[in-house]
Amino acid sequence: MTRSSASLIPVPQRQFFGTDGVRAVAGAFPLTPLWVMQLGAAAGEVLRARNPRASVVIGKDTRQSGDMLEAALAAGLTSRGVNVTHLGVLPTPGVSYLTRELKADAGVVISASHNPYQDNGIKFFGATGEKLSDTLEAQMEAQMSQLENLPPVTGVEMGSVTNYTEAERLYASFLRSQAPDLSGMRIAMDCANGAAYRIAPRIFQAAGADVFAVYTNPDGRNINHNCGSTHLAHLKQLVQSGAYDLGVAFDGDADRCLFVDSRGNEVHGDHMLLLAARARGERSVVTTIMSNMALEVMLQESGVALERTAVGDRYVHERMQAKGLHLGGEQSGHILFLDVSPTGDGVLSALLTLKAMRQLGTTLDALHDELVMFPQTLLNVRVKDKQAISRDPQVQAAVRAAEVQLSGRGRVNLRPSGTESLVRVMVEGQDAKEIHELARHLVSVIEGIGD
Repeated sequence: MTRSSASLIPVPQRQFFGTDGVRAVAGAFPLTPLWVMQLGAAAGEVLRARNPRASVVIGKDTRQSGDMLEAALAAGLTSRGVNVTHLGVLPTPGVSYLTRELKADAGVVISASHNPYQDNGIKFFGATGEKLSDTLEAQMEAQMSQLENLPPVTGVEMGSVTNYTEAERLYASFLRSQAPDLSGMRIAMDCANGAAYRIAPRIFQAAGADVFAVYTNPDGRNINHNCGSTHLAHLKQLVQSGAYDLGVAFDGDADRCLFVDSRGNEVHGDHMLLLAARARGERSVVTTIMSNMALEVMLQESGVALERTAVGDRYVHERMQAKGLHLGGEQSGHILFLDVSPTGDGVLSALLTLKAMRQLGTTLDALHDELVMFPQTLLNVRVKDKQAISRDPQVQAAVRAAEVQLSGRGRVNLRPSGTESLVRVMVEGQDAKEIHELARHLVSVIEGIGD
């Protein structure tokens, strides 16, 4: 069993595309209408190189800027001969599903997930409903600098735009096919004023649950505002005051979920992975370096191996595909059931978690109490060269010494921030005082290097 990950894990870098598409303040560079239109044109050229009559489906969450960016992207795509189908407001995994069902060459989601409404983003799916490869994203970026050299597309060669009014119905039909019988269950639900505000309550009600849903009135500016899976305080109060069996919260684009048990305790992705692994009889699970070591120990006791990747569902997905595995995810509640869906799906994950709970005859309360998290200390160190830290002999020696001291009772991880000049120092183990002292020592070593 792997107890530590001392080296910094390299993350593929592109100029505009991050680990989850392009994300920024809407209206500011790069998410200006002009830049997004150029991205659409570049994407259109890349797609048409594979299929001269390529088609793209576009969905969005409830942000005020969604309509603006959607129109700009569609203008760029159609200007290069790509046909565009608008799906309307739909969870990110719903766009993935419709990309496959409608046999489109690509799907696009306009969303910034759990970020505040001022932000937005653009994420591409390939024809299979999986996130677009780094290679194709790099090709799109490169193509943006060549747009002025392209001949115009006119007349019948120009792309068309249509609206598909059956998108939510089709996606809902898929979700209902995966739902267990929830009769007799009282559920409080937080829809984050986001993409799941209509579909999630309806699916759980159709499965027989008594659902009380909140944050279901999006106005373009209230998405994720003190609600959703990153703000569970209100849901915890609601579950306890209303004597609900449990609560479930989605983020803005509904590709992940978190639970609250009947006592108001958070039940996150580590709990969900343990429950699902047992119910499904999995032999191996993939998660990231941030999942708690307690999950690793509990899985091992159940005969299940744990593999860790860099932070980000993209890397979990890549490892699962490479190993032919079905179950993986993150502590944030972004769970992947690759034998059911090619991407993370918050509503689906919630349904399958409750299915596993009923299959095993347990409760979220019991699950929360069983998986007791190891103490964890996470400290940030500002540095000039975050990649050089992993190569420094003093840092490597300090990490090895910490690992020897923990001797299988904990783990150490150093990783660079994806957005800032920071190195994140994480130490985890059974003794809170010991791991905090080790983390502080590693920070002092890094600060003393003066890189």
